[in-house]
Amino acid sequence: MTLGLGLGLAGSVNVQADEFTKADLEQWQQDFTWTVKKGERLFHSPLGSNTVSCDQCHPNAANTHPETYPKFQKQLGRVATLGDMINWCIQNPAQGKPMSLDDPRMIALEAYITYERRGVPLAPGKH
Repeated sequence: MTLGLGLGLAGSVNVQADEFTKADLEQWQQDFTWTVKKGERLFHSPLGSNTVSCDQCHPNAANTHPETYPKFQKQLGRVATLGDMINWCIQNPAQGKPMSLDDPRMIALEAYITYERRGVPLAPGKH
């Protein structure tokens, strides 16, 4: 099946995004660093009714592979996002309540996991 997309643009279109200033980049870096640190605190803290924390199964966010999501997850029986799997872990090993995918805590956990896994090579067939 072929999908066609006709835009019907006449002439050339020059679209340019706003440039980031040095202050913009510094603010982004500050916000990002704060979010990652918040995620790190959450990752090493119990998120449920028992004392299980993410780092007990995933030291240094090991074996999380955020770069491979979305993907099929056997535990859920469907294609899942990283947030879906974080919630699965919160509900099952940690015996906690799931977070909404736009919860600031969820965003912080995703940011920390992704940050920790930067540069780690994938092993084809394993992830």
